[in-house]
Amino acid sequence: MQTVHVVILVAYLLLMVVIGALFSRRRHVQTGDDFMFAGKSLPRPVLIGTLLATWVGSGTIIGGANFAYTYGPLASIFFLAGTPVGIIVLYLLASKVQKASKYTVPELLEARFGLTARVVAAAITLLAYTGITAYQFTGGGYIISLITPLSDKEGAVLVAVLVTFLAIGGGLFSVAWTDFISAVIIVSGLLIALPMVIGGDIGGLGDYWSQLPETSRSLTGGLSALELVGYFLPLFLLILADQNMYQRLAAAKDSGTAKSSTAGFFFSSFLVTVPVAILGSAAVILMPRIEPDTAILSLASELYLPVVIGGLLLAGALAFIVTTGSSFLLSGAGNIVYDGVRRFSKEDLGDKQRLRIHRLSILGIAVVAYVLGRFFPVVLELQLYSYTVYGVAIAPAVLAVLLWPRATKVGALSSMLLGAVVTIVWEQLGSPGGVNSVLVSLPVSLVALVVGSLLSPPPTKPGPIEAPASSEA
Repeated sequence: MQTVHVVILVAYLLLMVVIGALFSRRRHVQTGDDFMFAGKSLPRPVLIGTLLATWVGSGTIIGGANFAYTYGPLASIFFLAGTPVGIIVLYLLASKVQKASKYTVPELLEARFGLTARVVAAAITLLAYTGITAYQFTGGGYIISLITPLSDKEGAVLVAVLVTFLAIGGGLFSVAWTDFISAVIIVSGLLIALPMVIGGDIGGLGDYWSQLPETSRSLTGGLSALELVGYFLPLFLLILADQNMYQRLAAAKDSGTAKSSTAGFFFSSFLVTVPVAILGSAAVILMPRIEPDTAILSLASELYLPVVIGGLLLAGALAFIVTTGSSFLLSGAGNIVYDGVRRFSKEDLGDKQRLRIHRLSILGIAVVAYVLGRFFPVVLELQLYSYTVYGVAIAPAVLAVLLWPRATKVGALSSMLLGAVVTIVWEQLGSPGGVNSVLVSLPVSLVALVVGSLLSPPPTKPGPIEAPASSEA
């Protein structure tokens, strides 16, 4: 344990608490829309930062580093490319999403495909987002255990409390601003660490490349083309349908801000993914026997970096986990409020009621997520691949809403249900032949969408941007 690391970590945690307390004040959050969309007043740099920090969490800093450590920097291009390619598609759709201004993705689907589609989509979203939140608690606890005398379980409690506080306090106001600060911390830490690791103990780029294992220097890292596609698709599909992305674009003050912020998100994503790929693969040279998940964290904790820079990198890793957790917690609770309570309530909910229910929902999901991660790891494993279920089941239907007027309720429901069921069944069978489930379930989902739509009567209603959110198709 390094005292400097502890000091930096504590300073970061205190800063997050201060920001959360500041934006929890009544003058910032007076209505449900303030809580969900930050009053559509976020500055462009903050909007870019919250897009980046929401998307890049433990899946990148731990999972991405694991992939780079195992398969090398070139193969990581295929694994991480799902992010920038997906952002390009979001950029093209940003204006439509901002104009739609829906609270949730299931609400967007209902306006076109009906109430049943909304209920199914909300259930899939809540399942996936609770699992992703639980994973952030677990990953954050592990990082804290590396820096402090606390165990990973005690660290998970601390992270869960902080994440819940940020989400409950100021809603998107506090989440977005803590996202922005966290993005600055992690990008700075990675960019400073990169030349120090490569130019320090390794000796430079030439030595870095020559010392990599032979397989890690190949374009594929020893993986087949099909396996590489299997790694690319889940991230790509998830970002296309990620409710967090849509809610943040809807929080932009106008279409121009939404598009320019998405462009900023695209360019800033390389400031994270490229260093992660290089640092993760460099760790195999310096520490060939560590657990791959710890590749980047070990560079900091094992003093391959100056103690201050190592502390900054560790705090940044925790920062992304905290911000991702708070974002998914806030968004998942929105499904309970808007797709559940408000949608089926006989009376219109006032702003105070919506705020109260939203905050209680955040607390409820946080408790469930922590319990799953702590006491039911087998259930959590099922939920952890539910992000693939989410991408396969929701992304085709969402894109159909925005891009294909001929899509129908029958096609959308068939796509969502078959995509989810085939993914779960394939995973439970142990991925026969080593084939990633997305390679099987995505074609099934797309075929179901197209065939189901073409075999059913064409829709007679306008798309969701013009239609009321509560209409039944």
